[in-house]
Amino acid sequence: MHISGELILPGDKSIAHRALLLASLSPGRCRLGNLPPGADVHSTLKGLRQCGISVDTDKAETTITGGSLRMPEGVLDCGNSATTARLLTGLLAGTGITATLDGDESLRRRPMQRIIDPLRLMGADLSGSSGRLPLQLRVAPLRGIEYLQEVASAQVKSTLLLAGLGAMGPTTVREPLPTRDHTELLLTYLEAKISSSGDAVTIWPLQSPLPTFSLELPADPSTAAPFITACALLPGSSLRVPGLLLNSTRVRFLEILEGMGLIVERGHQWRSGGEDVGDLQLEAPRDLKPFCITAWEVPALIDELPLLALAACRAQGVSRISGAGELRFKESDRLHAICQNLTRLGALIEELPDGLTVTGGAKLQGGRMTSAGDHRMVMAMRIAALIASGEVILDECASLAISCPDFDQRLRTLLH
Repeated sequence: MHISGELILPGDKSIAHRALLLASLSPGRCRLGNLPPGADVHSTLKGLRQCGISVDTDKAETTITGGSLRMPEGVLDCGNSATTARLLTGLLAGTGITATLDGDESLRRRPMQRIIDPLRLMGADLSGSSGRLPLQLRVAPLRGIEYLQEVASAQVKSTLLLAGLGAMGPTTVREPLPTRDHTELLLTYLEAKISSSGDAVTIWPLQSPLPTFSLELPADPSTAAPFITACALLPGSSLRVPGLLLNSTRVRFLEILEGMGLIVERGHQWRSGGEDVGDLQLEAPRDLKPFCITAWEVPALIDELPLLALAACRAQGVSRISGAGELRFKESDRLHAICQNLTRLGALIEELPDGLTVTGGAKLQGGRMTSAGDHRMVMAMRIAALIASGEVILDECASLAISCPDFDQRLRTLLH
């Protein structure tokens, strides 16, 4: 068994959330092409509609007519999307909107105190239940602050930058480790007053509405990651991935697999909306080498570490992941889940307080897997099933709808 062909993917989910939210601040008609179909982005679309923003979607293009955010009728249901809950809270706080935000059972377990505390320092009237959803936001004037994050988080950073667009004075966010910079790049592209220097990014309040824009979203590297992992694990595989987002904070996964032995040829490259984009041709390696991942790399691998742990099972040596405690606070405790599931398949893997150690060479068997409702875990186990000698049974696959509802169909098309 191997995979071959061309992988055409929907747009990047992280950029989609941010582009939709910023389009709501433009009085014109903004157009987004290649919007991803997953439930997370739908949660942001639904929230904007409840706040009075006109959104028209068809297969080719989504049109957003913004500039008129208003208090929503009813609770804003963010579904399973922490990005929606956090970033929408920042946007609404900065625009002076009263709202209640809630989510599903899984999202209600995710930590929100990390946005509550700094937004309160900015003057937001914001309350939550023990630092969790639901959040109640009431109108209050915001002031710019300088804030040092204790835990590196692109979502927290973006929340404060969006709130800072409507604050009095500049807002500076400092982070202990570099995180995804899609918000900064998009704001720069839209000519907002923003600057980055070292570990700090500063945003100044808008003096005029954001301009109308059109943007074709590049392919999502996190959605591409399972297919790229399959290419690395299945001998004889070859995969072309056109129009892939190559943002420097999102390609560490590809770089690590390339260091393990995956053959990567970079073709035509260009920029779109301030982001680096390009075409890739991938070829399976003869053998896989082990890797060592440290804390500074983790923010750039937050979605892909389960896949790298799986790849490590086939490496010739011991692979180590450290400084990854933040994975315990995603849709599931990803450190525990990946260790538990791969152990059931016969992998030699040890769970550490903030990471994993994987000894390669063990032959994976069949077994029953637990997703914990985490779409990233389902994807990783789908790829594990391709290299296991027995049947791999998952307790659910419905969570794939969060990011890639047609994942299984895409995988079947590439398998030969």
